[in-house]
Amino acid sequence: MNRLLVFLLAALDALIVVAVGVALVLAPMTLLWAFGLGLEADWSALWPVSGTVWQLGHFVPVEVSLPEELLLLGGLSEQAGEFGVSLAPSALAVFTAVLGYRSGARAARAGAWPTGVGAGTLVVAVLASVIAATSATQVATVPPVGAILAPALVFGVPALIGALVRAWSDGDGGLVDAVSDRLPDAVQDAVDAAVRGLAICLTGLVGLGALLLALLFVLRGGEIVALTQAAHADLLGVVVLSLGAAFYLPTLVVWFAGFVAGPGFAVGTGTAVSPAGTSLGPIPGIPVLGVVPESTSTWLLLLALLVVGVGAFAGWFVRGMLLTGQPDAESLRPRIVALAGLAVGSALGAATLAWAAQGALGPGRMAELGPEPGALALAVGLEIGLGAAIMLFSPRPADEYSGEPAPVSPEVSSAAPLD
Repeated sequence: MNRLLVFLLAALDALIVVAVGVALVLAPMTLLWAFGLGLEADWSALWPVSGTVWQLGHFVPVEVSLPEELLLLGGLSEQAGEFGVSLAPSALAVFTAVLGYRSGARAARAGAWPTGVGAGTLVVAVLASVIAATSATQVATVPPVGAILAPALVFGVPALIGALVRAWSDGDGGLVDAVSDRLPDAVQDAVDAAVRGLAICLTGLVGLGALLLALLFVLRGGEIVALTQAAHADLLGVVVLSLGAAFYLPTLVVWFAGFVAGPGFAVGTGTAVSPAGTSLGPIPGIPVLGVVPESTSTWLLLLALLVVGVGAFAGWFVRGMLLTGQPDAESLRPRIVALAGLAVGSALGAATLAWAAQGALGPGRMAELGPEPGALALAVGLEIGLGAAIMLFSPRPADEYSGEPAPVSPEVSSAAPLD
């Protein structure tokens, strides 16, 4: 496909991604302004608030400085008037990243992935700069460079990954093919298998977190309802709280993925929620935080075996892809490469997820929430590596190999054929 056409299509992809992402924030904010604040609302503040929320959803930290009259009205101290908010409503970033991945894959399929990825990332950066320039206020400020780079990276990095995956699979007649041609066939097979296995590992880890979160929503639904009632929210307030919880749902999934893996997460400075023990102080009365358990049992440390099981399944899948020919043809080097890819890739993926799910949500104790990236990366890398190593290096019967049929007993071979 013509490079100019790829450039234009990728730019259109990026424009749609940003426009829809902003609309996801602006639409409920408009309803809130119309039905919650009434005709006397300051409509000039609608766009700055919506733009700031979109930026926060793409990991742009926001510094909040409350005006003095608002502090006096709420009886707050001056120290509480300035604080940072960096815990992202990551559903917005997930939306941008998924569509960025698909845009990069389409550009690679068209045969011009560098052009497509570059065009999409550039357009997102330009639009992010426009949003930053038009939504700036004295109450909420963002770093100018971060306001441009963070959304561009949220789109551009997944777009690059999608392009490289597609180009590695289908070929691109350029850089990716040049690298692939220099690698031995066994290493190429190991890389292919490891990438697929890594996708299984990260999907399984996130799935375990989502499963535990869904279970806690059921078991602690009464606590969530009680916190909602304590907030004395009307129908519009309940809708706003529900939308906020939906935007933070991927963040909570990563929190409880960290719980399953072992290290857990924090809900404030000096707190810990993990299978080894839970230490909680006063936490905000946000209804969705009602899913956080007040106490845990050390028996829950066995949940880490589920992560080991995910690694074992990935190792079994990868080894099945590597099996070729006779049993003695199963080389050790591809399995070592695949194991390293699974363990290191899972650790890096877990650290990235933990970084995206941590941050500040207010002053004081609310300055630290979420899992610690280093601890989660270490735990996930070890657990996935252990499970994968068991399946990659355990002995297997000869008849499981693709080139060796199962032996036929003499009794069966000499039996008379059935009519």
